[in-house]
Formats: sequence, structure tokens, C-alpha cells
Amino acid sequence: MTLKTTKLKKLMKIKKTWQLPQPNEVEGEYEWLSVVRVGRVIPFGYRQDPEDSDILLPIPEELELFEQAKKYLKQYSLREVSNWLTTTSGRYISHVGLMQRVKLEQKRKKEASIQRFYAEKYKEAAEKAEKLENQRIGARVRKDNSASAGQAA
Repeated sequence: MTLKTTKLKKLMKIKKTWQLPQPNEVEGEYEWLSVVRVGRVIPFGYRQDPEDSDILLPIPEELELFEQAKKYLKQYSLREVSNWLTTTSGRYISHVGLMQRVKLEQKRKKEASIQRFYAEKYKEAAEKAEKLENQRIGARVRKDNSASAGQAA
């Protein structure tokens, strides 16, 4: 197998990790969704549901601050942004935790775009294959009788 097919197979495997859903934008604001808890750590911007320990409820203020912090990372260091986020939100997040969260989101965004790309390619290939199958009846098509008779003799 080539390196390219190995990477493709890795991308196409079903992952057992859970991904945070993207928020829906409603009139300039985001509508954040509840998520299922799969790990031991509760991610920044979420809190545990008091009625069900497996559900994480969004904290919109923290999630919006986190989105703003991602923009600040283009200008400032991880330590400065994590300190700002901690003081602004009142909830601690280390520079390492911030870096891991941002890298994980970037990785998931890249994987999703690759999967969308290949899904589109597969859709086009399936349409072409269906079109070819509709044009012919069997697997082989006889070109003409004289050519096939000459080969058989």
C-alpha cells in the first residue's frame, strides 16, 4: 500500500471519539448545543448537567469568549490568551489546555473538510458508474460479428 492510501484508510475509519457540534448562528449570535460526556474532563465552556452526569450543558458566555480567544491567538501568545480567558471568564484554563483544545478543533475541521471532499468525489463516481451501467446490458459488448468470427476460427 502507498502512503496516500494508508492515510486515506485512516481517515475513513470510524473514530470512537466524540466531536463537539458546531453551533448554529441565529441573528448574529450562536445557539450552543448540549453534548454527551465521553471523557473524564469537562471541556472549557461546558458544565455537567445536575440531572444527568453524562450530559454537558453549554455555557454561552464562556464559549463566546473562547471563540474570541482563538482570534487573539493570531496576535498574542498562548500564555497571554489563556491568562486573559481565565480572568475574563472566571474559569481556569492553562496555556497547554488552550493549545490542545484549539489544535483538536483545527484537526476536526480539517478531517471534516477532507471527508466532505471525498464524499463529493464518491457521489460523482457513483453517478458515472450508474450512467455507464444504464448504457449497457451485460458486462461485455460485442463490437461486430466479422471481427469476433475471425478470432474464433
